[in-house]
Amino acid sequence: MKAFGKILGLVLLGLLLIIVAAGFALTHLFDPNDYKDEIRQIARDKAHIELTLNGDIGWSLFPWLGLELHEASVATLAKPTEPFADLQMLGLSVRVLPLLRREVQMSDVRVEGLNLRLNRDKNGHGNWEDIGKVPVAPGATPPASPDAPASEPSVAVEKPAQPIRLDIDSLTVNNARVEYTDELTGKQFSAESIQLSTGPVHDSTNIPVKATAFLGTNQPVLRVRTELNGELRFERALQRYKFEDLKLTGELAGDPLHGKTMTFSAQGQLLLDKAANVAEWTGIKISANQLRALGELKANDLDKTPQISGGISIAQFDLAKFVDSIGQTLPAMGEGSLSKVELVSRVAATPTSLAFDNINLKLDDSSLSGRIAVEDFAKQSLRAILKADTFNVDRYLPPKSAQANSAAQTRQAEVASTEAGAVAGTTPLPDKPSKTAWSTERLLPVERLAKLDVNADLTFGQLTLDKLPIQNAALKATGQGGLLTLTNLSGDLYNGSFVANGTLDVRPSAPVLNLQTRLNRVPAEKIIESQGKNPPVKGLVTLTSSLTGSGNSQQALIDTLNGNASFVINNGVLLNANLEQQLCKGIATLNRKTLSGEPRGKDTPFEELKGNLTVRNGIASNPDLKVRIPGMTVNGDGDIDLRVLGMDYRVGIIVEGDTSAMPDPACQVGEKFVGVEWPLRCRGPLELGAKACRIDNDRLGQVASKMAGNKLSEKIDEKLGDKVSPELKNALKGLFKR
Repeated sequence: MKAFGKILGLVLLGLLLIIVAAGFALTHLFDPNDYKDEIRQIARDKAHIELTLNGDIGWSLFPWLGLELHEASVATLAKPTEPFADLQMLGLSVRVLPLLRREVQMSDVRVEGLNLRLNRDKNGHGNWEDIGKVPVAPGATPPASPDAPASEPSVAVEKPAQPIRLDIDSLTVNNARVEYTDELTGKQFSAESIQLSTGPVHDSTNIPVKATAFLGTNQPVLRVRTELNGELRFERALQRYKFEDLKLTGELAGDPLHGKTMTFSAQGQLLLDKAANVAEWTGIKISANQLRALGELKANDLDKTPQISGGISIAQFDLAKFVDSIGQTLPAMGEGSLSKVELVSRVAATPTSLAFDNINLKLDDSSLSGRIAVEDFAKQSLRAILKADTFNVDRYLPPKSAQANSAAQTRQAEVASTEAGAVAGTTPLPDKPSKTAWSTERLLPVERLAKLDVNADLTFGQLTLDKLPIQNAALKATGQGGLLTLTNLSGDLYNGSFVANGTLDVRPSAPVLNLQTRLNRVPAEKIIESQGKNPPVKGLVTLTSSLTGSGNSQQALIDTLNGNASFVINNGVLLNANLEQQLCKGIATLNRKTLSGEPRGKDTPFEELKGNLTVRNGIASNPDLKVRIPGMTVNGDGDIDLRVLGMDYRVGIIVEGDTSAMPDPACQVGEKFVGVEWPLRCRGPLELGAKACRIDNDRLGQVASKMAGNKLSEKIDEKLGDKVSPELKNALKGLFKR
């Protein structure tokens, strides 16, 4: 028995020596380079590719089946002279005996100088689509489509074979290049200087991976340097793939960055579970110049419509500086705006939508919470429900342009030139302003608004808008198809309140604005002071208006303004406007006396100022102005030219019986002046208010004539008594009143 075992051992040893000797003889006596033509033909017949071998073929047989290819290229049979791939060297070796067990045990695999060219022609056909296909000869019947039903009877499907087990010591790729060209669009994408190295490649074990590359595009011109590190793990039986300790770093430059660069990095753990149709990215750490973010993302239903969910946290950073660092420009806004931005939010997304829920956003000095979503990227469907503690809109609006500043300065100079001496009324009646008070600059981004699909519901504890501090502000607005609807804009203002609604239609060539507003007991002087102007009046204003206008500039809207309004100001004061002094001057004139004292500039308090406005093409007619002043009533009839912010009124002051002492002995009222309407003319810049009023000397003569007629009538009654008929007395009175 021992002898048999010894003989069997000698036989096996002899067979092994014979195999080694045969392998040695094959590798030394057989040269595969002599069979290049046969190898090319096998590639055509079996793989349906055109293989070109310009370099030598090196090989070994046992225990490693080794192969080295030099200067090789591959083309499709449809275009054999246009290779889509070539390489300088491919080296690999495989253990022979494990192949019999369906195991691939390889040593180091090296690829040098791989160059892969992918091209899609003007008909949309890609050159890679012909790989492995036999070209159809002219006039021949094309092969049946893979989707066409087979004519042969169905054959029972065999049980799938077990997957081949991979065992590779390492994989190295040096100086590889991949290029994609689309002839229809002219776009090009490339990955150059690709370097890839891995550790041992085994199923269900972590594989160290390191890769670098330079990526580029031509539309727009971009260049990206990238470096990737991590550990790859694949479990093919479970269809699970992981990339652990991922770290991607790089630098981006190109035309969109306008000479600037952006350094970036991304870290985390990646998982793809094909069996569960789930992908995850946990432990996310992202940086881009000044921006730093953390988060996690999960994608479900990968085989259907992927649903992405997760969370994101962006640390406080200077958004304005970040945007500048990547070569972009923000719209002009106040200094220091967007310098402190911080965000925490949940994220939900699909291929066509993106939503940020449970938002906690800090924007400079404001804190906002709520939800922002783009429900459809193609339609730009924006949905927003936000609540803020404070928000200053003015901070993010562009400063006034040079044209607007110039117009404001011209306006101020025009007002100042007519204001001197206006309090005392000693200057001539001011002229009406002649220069427009409004900008002709483009006001609305019509093209963007026409495409807008928005539904917004915003609330603010305090909102600053056009320098007005609005408390408990609320805004609801929708927009679709070029029609924007302001459902509600309301809030508390200086212990009063306001509400507005309307529409903006940007579908016509000239946008059309329709606005309804109501102010309830808002201090008029506060509104005017907020615009940096001296108020001509104080008091609680209640205003109701319904106005329309068209155009895309301030001036165009004012020039086409039409509608109606009514207003009332209670418990007010005409500031720096002494109507009593104006009345005193008129009485002194009729008394043929001269005012003995210096004019006193003081305010004129009133109980109520009210009227109705009819606006036609920027001019507001006010036929029923009434002001109730203790002891007087003021009636007015005139126009306000909103185009130049000027006014022209004829005003009458009626003494109602208050015969208290006037400020000057020359203008004592007395009973004879009670009930007489004293005429004033108010003309000039609207900012002057009652300071632009003067005695209307033309109409004052009519008052004198009327009073003289009344006095003569009294004497006729006194002299004639009952001696003549009433008809004759009335005729005589009428004669002298004409």
